[in-house]
Amino acid sequence: MFNKLGMLADLIGNASKLRETFDKAVESLGRIEVEGSAGGGAVTAKVNGRLQVVAIRIDPAVLTNPDAELLEDLIAAAVNAGLVKAREAAAQSMASLTGGLPMGLFPGFGAGPDPGGAGGPT
Repeated sequence: MFNKLGMLADLIGNASKLRETFDKAVESLGRIEVEGSAGGGAVTAKVNGRLQVVAIRIDPAVLTNPDAELLEDLIAAAVNAGLVKAREAAAQSMASLTGGLPMGLFPGFGAGPDPGGAGGPT
């Protein structure tokens, strides 16, 4: 019985260290930045490894055309391209920590099916 309690204590101790390592890795995801673009670079979205859009750049030449629908489509396409790249970069960054487990097992990384239907965490 005491042997099992010792094993449980070891497991809890290791879980705490694993959680600390995981938290540091998640923090480092904020420093990963990738860009997605659309319209031949007319619109660029910068996304970090936490799947947050950190910047949008719109070529001023696009703004001379008052086609709002086109601009909206370009922004959506650039953001989606950035999110795809950010998910890939985050998965690569986390692969060593997770031992190859699917990223979909970790909430907030959006590698699995998106229950919200918006292409990423809400």
